[in-house]
Amino acid sequence: MKGTAIVVTATLIAAVIASTESPIPVASTKVETGPAKELESYFDSLPNDNKLSGVLLVAKDGVTVASKAAGIANKATHAVIDLNTKFNLGSMNKMFTAVAVAQLVQAGKLSFNDTIGKHLTDYPNKEVAEKVTIHQLLTHTSGLGMYWNEKFMAQREKLLTVAAHLPLFATDPLLFPPGDKFQYSNSGYMVLGAIIEKVSGRDYYSYVQEHIYKPAGMSDTGFYEPGKEIPNLAVGYSRMSPDGKLSDEAHDNTNTREVKGGPAGGGYSTAPDLVKFQGALLSYKLLDQERTNLITTGKVDGPHGMGRYGYGFGVNDAGGKHSIGHNGGSPGIAANFEMYPESGYTAVTLMNSDPPTMMPIAKAIRERIPAP
Repeated sequence: MKGTAIVVTATLIAAVIASTESPIPVASTKVETGPAKELESYFDSLPNDNKLSGVLLVAKDGVTVASKAAGIANKATHAVIDLNTKFNLGSMNKMFTAVAVAQLVQAGKLSFNDTIGKHLTDYPNKEVAEKVTIHQLLTHTSGLGMYWNEKFMAQREKLLTVAAHLPLFATDPLLFPPGDKFQYSNSGYMVLGAIIEKVSGRDYYSYVQEHIYKPAGMSDTGFYEPGKEIPNLAVGYSRMSPDGKLSDEAHDNTNTREVKGGPAGGGYSTAPDLVKFQGALLSYKLLDQERTNLITTGKVDGPHGMGRYGYGFGVNDAGGKHSIGHNGGSPGIAANFEMYPESGYTAVTLMNSDPPTMMPIAKAIRERIPAP
């Protein structure tokens, strides 16, 4: 599927992720009015130039200092976007998958050094089962590839569970020896979802709901079954055609995206809920301090100097600003999330358009976040 390259590129351009071995600091409670005014002024300029269909939100210590909502959430119903509109997160769901894995490590139920085969004893590719570790799955160094292929498109509407995705790739050979290099892999995170289900005894969706979304207070975050009416849900609109060319008219992406989503991406959330996730994660409500620092510390270099990757989190130290987070992108989906632990800022960009529309906005927001 030619759209795969779009997904990988979009995910890594903002791949947001930096390396530090020191504990995450507690930020101050003072809000700088200068950066807030500059951010608000920038946000206000975007709708006038037709550059924003989505939500932008910057918070400091959990308190919103600048925000903007603009555009149409659903052209069929003429619903407009507001600050509580739910957007497809794309690959940002990988953060939640990594937190879930670390929770099970903290509970003594698995180890980052465990192989796939230790927990998925019937995994069909025995070489993969015996060689690939959870560490390698989390850091995209496993040698597994992407399941967005022709088989995915042919069965897309039936892929409503983690187990349903595995036959798309589970018999494929490794692309390279495990641990040899970084290569972004949605398949690897789907395997992590299967391990979470096996070890916890619960399906992936109910596990993250109970152990991540609920304790963080993320009441507008989740995975939605097709055909159900979900209030204030943004439909994605894309100008990208299947052959990678741009069309003049934007079309909705319901025939190309994940129907339900899962461990590798495709769930929905709101900007306020993602700020709540930041607060819960960095105050150690989801994991203890040791594991929180572990997953948010860079482990491997991303491609082309694009920062480092930890366990489900990107780490970026560009311009003297240390940020942790992730992004997601595919046709009609553009999402970016960055936490700045030293200064207490969190920046969220959620859009229902193609990734290239988001990239300059995410960059401009980062430039306006003050250095600690």
